Order: sequence, then C-alpha cells, then structure tokens
Amino acid sequence: MHPRLNGYGNSSGKSTKRRSRKLGWRFVVPALIAGVLIAAVVRALFVEIYFIPSGSMAPTLQEGDRVLVNHRAYDDEAIERGDLVVFDGRGSFAPLHSDAPLPVQALRTVGEWLGVLGSDTTYVKRVIGLPGDRVTCCDDEGRLMVNGTPLQEEYLYPQDAPSELEFDVRVPHGKLWLMGDHRSVSVDSRSLMGAPGGGYIPIDRVIGRPATIIWPWDRIGPVEEAPTVGATALTTKGA
Repeated sequence: MHPRLNGYGNSSGKSTKRRSRKLGWRFVVPALIAGVLIAAVVRALFVEIYFIPSGSMAPTLQEGDRVLVNHRAYDDEAIERGDLVVFDGRGSFAPLHSDAPLPVQALRTVGEWLGVLGSDTTYVKRVIGLPGDRVTCCDDEGRLMVNGTPLQEEYLYPQDAPSELEFDVRVPHGKLWLMGDHRSVSVDSRSLMGAPGGGYIPIDRVIGRPATIIWPWDRIGPVEEAPTVGATALTTKGA
C-alpha cells in the first residue's frame, strides 16, 4: 500500500474520532444542564436539603445534620402545635436584606444549595403557639402553658427548663410562636419580643417541614414526630 494512502487513512480515522468526541460533548453538556435545571425545580417546589449549623434544635436535630425538607407538607394540612417548621426568617429572625458583598452572597447561596453551609436567613424551630393561642411561662411546676393547659414537652434537651425567660403572649392572626428544643441556647420567638413583630413569625414565611435526616450515616432516617403537645383539652386552631 502506498505510504501516502496509509497516511490519509490514519488522518481520516483521527478526524472521525475527534468529530465523535465533539458530538458526544454536544449531548453531554445539554444533558448536564437539563439535569441541573430539573434538580433546581424539584428542590424549589418539592424537597430541599438544609444543613443544621447549630444545636438549638437538639436532640431532635443535631449540629451537622443534613435534612430533607418537604416543601409541600402544608399544601393539604394545617400547621399544628409541636410541628417542626423550616421558615424564612428575613424581617424577623434576620435582616430583610443582606449587607454582604454580592460575590460573598453568591458563594454562600451555592454552599447552601449543596448542603455544606447553613443559611443566614432560613431557620428551623418548633411550633408552640398557633394564631389566637395564649402562651405563657410558666406554671408552678415550670411548664409552658397554652390556653391555660400545661405542655408536656418530651422533646426538650435533657436538663433544659422549658424557659428561663418569663412571658405572656397572645399569638396574632396569621402568625406563629416558635421555640427551639434546646431552650438554653436557642434564639427564638422569646428573644425577639422587644423587636418589631414581637417575635411572631408569619405563617406565609413557612417553607416546609423537615422529613428525613440524610447525613451523617448513623443518623439517617425520618425526623421523629413530637408527642402530642399539651393535654387533649387543647384544640388545633387554623391559620
């Protein structure tokens, strides 16, 4: 065989391989973009991963946990006392707008989306008071009272009191009174009683409910539901 023909044959083979690789990337890149977009839509509308950055909800949720949050949990059911809720704390627990530079905000957003950073504006707490409830601390035995009935809070962090801070509040329409399970370290509605909004969280700020712990390995499983909060005399009020 003539050397030149052999040379042309090799060149043609290499060219074909290059074209095949280019065609392959033309399919891979759109597939990756589509995958990211689908994941973004699913996480925006249905479920999201959140990183727990503190121990304010221990022992139920511990620092370092990654939890899967159900965004549709309250589409067909009402929020009840004892529920854990994830909520947007801007305007209540956090400033309405961040003062951080835009690049820092962007990096933080990516870290939150990947589940490796906690959010500065998203929080998880337990619902203690619903709209119309009167929540007081405390009775003669140191228990929280809702509408005159003491709460049995088996989810509290061991040795924690229900609250060291005394208060007597009436939850307004469309708002919630939220508290952490680790009461001695939790910044919650009690901490904001003197701030605008009085520590109440608008119901429309609720993002969803923690459903499953997905990390670390030894804690993987559903988030345990709280025992009934309060005596049977308490009735659940709607929003």
